[in-house]
Amino acid sequence: MTANPGSDGPGRLLHVFDMDGTLLQGSATIEIARQLGVLEVGRAIEDRWARGAISDDEFWQTLLEICADADEEDIDAAFHSAPWMAGMIATFADIRERGEDAIVISQSPAFFVSRLERWGVTETYGSAVEIRRPLRANATLSADAKLVITEDALARRGLEVHECIAYGDSSSDLSLFAALPHTVGVNPRPALAALAARTYVGGDIGEAYRIGRALVAGGTDGRAAMASTSSEMARTFEEPGKSAPSAGRDVVG
Repeated sequence: MTANPGSDGPGRLLHVFDMDGTLLQGSATIEIARQLGVLEVGRAIEDRWARGAISDDEFWQTLLEICADADEEDIDAAFHSAPWMAGMIATFADIRERGEDAIVISQSPAFFVSRLERWGVTETYGSAVEIRRPLRANATLSADAKLVITEDALARRGLEVHECIAYGDSSSDLSLFAALPHTVGVNPRPALAALAARTYVGGDIGEAYRIGRALVAGGTDGRAAMASTSSEMARTFEEPGKSAPSAGRDVVG
């Protein structure tokens, strides 16, 4: 795991975002492969990894081979051309103006995730994968690590779990959502939708952020509404022509 922690300090709320499938409508791996002209290779390793046909190490090794000749400009181009959710920069700006912090915890490469700090994110955490460097053992940021990182971020700020809002889309967010009362599933997979206090389906992260703030403003445990929220999500995806949105690398772990 590679971290880019910001400075410690008090804040009224901590906002914890997943990246692939939550802030990014797709995955970092796909966007990097697209920029480098090897999109089909990127899609192939994503598919094989999701099916359990290759290990984490095999996944990362292939990505590193793809990126062997990439420079910072290539990664910047992939980052800026990626299909980000609408409202991101405004959301991060609003969080900072309130004296609060946004952190992003993702299984995607830290060298990609860290670029979100340019848009106002306080801290970023990603898998410890570095271009033109040997692959580290246990490079993947695990699902359990998301909870550990969040607990540490809260402790450093003197905040409690009810002063945190988590936003995620997939099974890598299950442990975090189970531990926090205020959670927003963003275009979530069914398992996470069943656990989320509220859900948002759409393309504007600002709307999900407003839902999260409303949970805290209500002063109640957001999980009390999980049953009705899950039913609403089930009905949404059962409507003709609708299906759960795709996530990306963060789907499983």
